[in-house]
Amino acid sequence: MSKPTALPSSTTTVLRVLTIATFVVVLNETVLVNALPQLMSSLDVDERTAQWLSTGFMLTLAVVIPTTGWLLQRLGTEAAFRLAMGLFLTGTLAAALAPSFPLLLVGRIVQASGTAVMMPLLMTTLLRLVPPHRRGRVMGNVTLAISVAPALGPTVSGLVLQWLSWRWLFGLVLPIALVVALLGLRALRTARVPDADGPRPSLDLVSVALTAVGFGSLIYGLSEAGGGGRGALPVAALVAGALGVALFVRRQLALQRTGQPLLDLRTLLHRQFTVALLLMSVAFMTLMGVMILLPLYLQQVRGLSVLGAGLLLMPGGLLMGLMGPQVGRLYDRLGPRPLVVPGAVLLLLSLGGMLTATAVGPWWAFLVCHVVASTGLALLFTPAFTTGLAALPPRLYPYGSATLGTVQQVAAAAGTALSVAVLSWRQAGLREGGAGDTAALAGGTQAALVVAVALGAVVVVLSTLLRGAPGGQQDTPAPDPARQEHPRGPAVSAPAPAEA
Repeated sequence: MSKPTALPSSTTTVLRVLTIATFVVVLNETVLVNALPQLMSSLDVDERTAQWLSTGFMLTLAVVIPTTGWLLQRLGTEAAFRLAMGLFLTGTLAAALAPSFPLLLVGRIVQASGTAVMMPLLMTTLLRLVPPHRRGRVMGNVTLAISVAPALGPTVSGLVLQWLSWRWLFGLVLPIALVVALLGLRALRTARVPDADGPRPSLDLVSVALTAVGFGSLIYGLSEAGGGGRGALPVAALVAGALGVALFVRRQLALQRTGQPLLDLRTLLHRQFTVALLLMSVAFMTLMGVMILLPLYLQQVRGLSVLGAGLLLMPGGLLMGLMGPQVGRLYDRLGPRPLVVPGAVLLLLSLGGMLTATAVGPWWAFLVCHVVASTGLALLFTPAFTTGLAALPPRLYPYGSATLGTVQQVAAAAGTALSVAVLSWRQAGLREGGAGDTAALAGGTQAALVVAVALGAVVVVLSTLLRGAPGGQQDTPAPDPARQEHPRGPAVSAPAPAEA
């Protein structure tokens, strides 16, 4: 049977609206980066307190995302979308009107709860509606929301703050998000997106508590270490986080025998999903580390304004988004390896170029290197996402999306913490040797970029391990570990949708 040349219009509409909704909510993860000085003055808080607006957002994502696999199975697509956009709208309104810092932080946490649901919802809906031979092209558009939105956050905030107060970072988003929510609900009702078959799973409260302790403490410890925290608190948080994650994993393995895990870890038994997960994690660590380093270096060493630094990073972010659909089309024809290996090499070369530019290059060299890095990441993200999730059976789609989202947040916090820790260590050493503040910051940036180059080399190695047929289809049918017998009978698995 010949493959259809186009998706149904209702499917296309749903995916477009969900992608725009995800872009809007994910953009808010980094939109306050440039607003912290203005917020500190307006709300009379210090820098470490203001950083909680970013830390709290990441903490909430890390705690909520592991529960979204259960949530999507329990609620279904339309109800989950209504919940996600309702939480995001409520949090955005609360943040825009917040008279004090604690209420602003509460608004950010509610915002993040909606964001945490939207990301896995988009990925799961895409996998249920789009046949394998077209997933690369559609996933290329999704890359705009998942990868480009965080990169454009500082640029958008720089433009808004040039003329308006920080409250408008929320006020301008509110009507856009409301329109998207209404369009999304209408599109979902028209398309009738299929939900997972089988009984609705129950919620294991012990797993939820371990999620909060494990992933929450891990993100908090990494954020404190990256934010300059000293003493026993960051170390204690990291130890508690590692222990909590270990207990969480043990709990899920036990619950898998009864068919009721909060986050089904049988996704990790699929080799290509695990390789894609590692590749995405290290690449995202590198991306977030560079996002922290470049604005700081360009403003304090090269003398660019906040707006100038944001505009310098904008072409790369826009290019990544524009390349998404084209990379998706190539993926449908060629498969992942012809894209991810050159992408990893471009990323490594661009990081090496940035390191060289800190010593001998003009300011525009960072623009060129950032564009090259964005090109490499565009070649990486779409094939890795698509190949990893396509390796899973349909029953595990929600859990695969939740696992990718959770690990991505931990990787973001780890990349930020590692970059700032190396920068601070080298900066302090140079100051003790008599260097001035500018020279010490330049030296610290160089040391952190050396670590980024090392991470880039790891990305190159991992890219060579990714396998897959064109269009995200398996060369041989992937076994579904979720169908294996267990003491209480066979696990329920939704039938795969009929594909042309």
